[in-house]
Amino acid sequence: MHLNGVGWIAAIIIGGLAGWFAEMFMKSDTGIFMNIVMGIVGAVVLNAILQALNFGPFGVGWIAYLITGFIGACLLIWAGRLVRR
Repeated sequence: MHLNGVGWIAAIIIGGLAGWFAEMFMKSDTGIFMNIVMGIVGAVVLNAILQALNFGPFGVGWIAYLITGFIGACLLIWAGRLVRR
């Protein structure tokens, strides 16, 4: 798993922030655990999508991980809403 130059503890903290920002932006109602999961998984999923499309990650470091996690978590919330309908 590629973490954009951040450690595991930082990935959990930044993933939680990214998931929380996505929750607020998408007006979703999830708990703190799901925010952390969505932020981390969203970052991993978006990195995989970008690599499949031959784009590099948004950069290295915690800001890049936060941006990637936010966009990825928004995509996960959107996909979850599509599945539930």
